[in-house]
Amino acid sequence: MNPVLFRRPLYGYGLAVCAWLTAFGVRMALADWFPPGFPYLTFFPAVVVIAYFCGLGPAILTAVLSGLSAWWFWIGAPGFDWSAATGLALAFYVFVVAVDIFFIVGMNAATDGLKREVARNAALAESRDLLLKEVQHRVSNNIQVVSSLLRLEAGMTRDETARRVLSEAAARTALIAKVQRSLLDADGAAAPFDDLARRLVADALEATGRTDVTIEVERACHALTAEEATPVALILLECVNNALEHAFPGRPGRIEIRLYEADGERRLEVRDDGCGPPPAFDPGQSRSLGLRIVLGLTEQLRGRFSLVDGAPGALCRLTYPRPADH
Repeated sequence: MNPVLFRRPLYGYGLAVCAWLTAFGVRMALADWFPPGFPYLTFFPAVVVIAYFCGLGPAILTAVLSGLSAWWFWIGAPGFDWSAATGLALAFYVFVVAVDIFFIVGMNAATDGLKREVARNAALAESRDLLLKEVQHRVSNNIQVVSSLLRLEAGMTRDETARRVLSEAAARTALIAKVQRSLLDADGAAAPFDDLARRLVADALEATGRTDVTIEVERACHALTAEEATPVALILLECVNNALEHAFPGRPGRIEIRLYEADGERRLEVRDDGCGPPPAFDPGQSRSLGLRIVLGLTEQLRGRFSLVDGAPGALCRLTYPRPADH
């Protein structure tokens, strides 16, 4: 990483002169110790360092000053010797420093280009995330508006059946809006199942006014992807509402919820200790709108749903293929 300070021309060329003076002083101090044939030994490192930290111009200045110094003092006779051997030594020096400067400056330029590309990609990713959050925010708001309109229509109708149907539709659309907000909080990628399930069942208990029912959500390390979050949340809430409505007539109860993975599948289980389903109960033959919604969402997940005797109570199990990792 090049210090920005050294990229300024004044500092860069000043450092080049200092590096050359240092290399010259070291070479002069060790002149008696070096055998003949090593006139550039201390100058090559100076050129490499300046090329890396200061760029092309200062590196060329360091190379020229170093070459002239070595030529005058340590190549051939004192002064600028013009013999063929001196010319060969100078040609070797020019070739080596040119290769060093070319690769080092080129490497720095490539690194700077990569940094700019990374910064540009990071800015694009941030812009994309902000746009996604804004879209999700607008979607959840629009769904909430639909829920409010349905609730308003339910309050104005005189038909009890229509009022109940509209109220249930309003509750379900409000749930979808809540799921969308949970995805928004998780950057649109995945919603932690534990947190989402606890919020949903808390709302369900509050809506029914049941204070004698305990709902426990087993801790899990899984997260729901954007594709599965809405259908799984709706199925979970339908199962919980079904238990609250039918499993505990006039007595306390307990509902257990767990999501786990087995054999490449995800399994959602909602178990209660209530009175259990009727004998030989088949969800597919039920006329309940809630169960029909559950079965439709199960097909959307390409899964299987069952409601069986949990001995005691009822056990609702949703099984569907594990989504691909994102």
